[in-house]
Amino acid sequence: MYPKLFIPGPTHVREEILQAQAVPMIGHRAPEYSALQKEVTPKLQQLLYTQQRVYLFASSSSGVMEGSVRQASTKRVLNTVCGAFSKRWHQMTVANGVACDKLEVEMGQAITPQLVDEALAAGAYDAITVVMNETSTGIMNPVAEIAALIHDKYPEVLILVDAVSAMAGAKIEFDAWWLDVCLAGVQKCFALPAGLAVCAVSDRARERALQVPNRGHYFAYDQMDKKYEKHQTPATPAISLIQALNKQMDDMLAEGLENRWQRHKDMAAIVREWARKHFALYSDERYLSPTVTNIANTRGISVAGLNESLRERGAIISNGYGELKEKCFRIAHMGDLQIGDIQWLLEQIDDILGL
Repeated sequence: MYPKLFIPGPTHVREEILQAQAVPMIGHRAPEYSALQKEVTPKLQQLLYTQQRVYLFASSSSGVMEGSVRQASTKRVLNTVCGAFSKRWHQMTVANGVACDKLEVEMGQAITPQLVDEALAAGAYDAITVVMNETSTGIMNPVAEIAALIHDKYPEVLILVDAVSAMAGAKIEFDAWWLDVCLAGVQKCFALPAGLAVCAVSDRARERALQVPNRGHYFAYDQMDKKYEKHQTPATPAISLIQALNKQMDDMLAEGLENRWQRHKDMAAIVREWARKHFALYSDERYLSPTVTNIANTRGISVAGLNESLRERGAIISNGYGELKEKCFRIAHMGDLQIGDIQWLLEQIDDILGL
């Protein structure tokens, strides 16, 4: 028996979604595929509250992170770092030879508008990277407030957002927030199998990309645009995953987006209350994630041992990430998980630990 996943990706996938991939294969240049992409794209635009372009890449989120930062700047990029995955974006920027600097806070802390304002004030940058939901720490950065500041004071700065563990689990108003790039893989809050990335891109980001001489090819927006109006992709898309995505988008919209955002908040509240009672929350409580909670291991339990016992009961959670291994543990409450699932999981942990 496979355990139910309460980890921050990949997440539990419903049987109906698995079956949606099992339809006959279609050609990616055939009218059947164009009809599929034409059908799913407006649903993604609705999810992200945008009228601008949303691309589908057969890739992990990391590929789109790298591709986006290659196309963002003709000047200098400011990488904001508050944990392992925001740090990865900085490493990618450096590795691609893009001029950049790092604005870093301690793990468990958030990137604030004030910090961004201070860093951008010198006028050295024309793009910034921000992780909306830092999966390694359970912090949700105040992206809307950061973006509002940048829009008002630094309008030439493109805003690139990694929403990997937030998109489809938290409200993202791409147009109203004046974002330029917002990306995520579907194996987290979308609750789909891994291998597909969704990326909204603003018109001005597409224009900026054309000014970048070495912007790459596979993830280049102008390459995507060559097929966009035909409802196709330049390279072979992840057709079966897009079939599943189309089904999942129908289910999300049937649930109601506001209902979906609230369900994630409600699950988070249950986990936080439990964590405060039995352990402690690791991160700044002013900026806690609605999709994953990082819990400080104040009791000194064996997190690996707890997971072994949970696996026997049909569940699995996440150890602390990187340097936080065994010092913390993470419980994801995202995707298609319901309040009943979270309550059952916490009951199992209580029983195993004798809480």
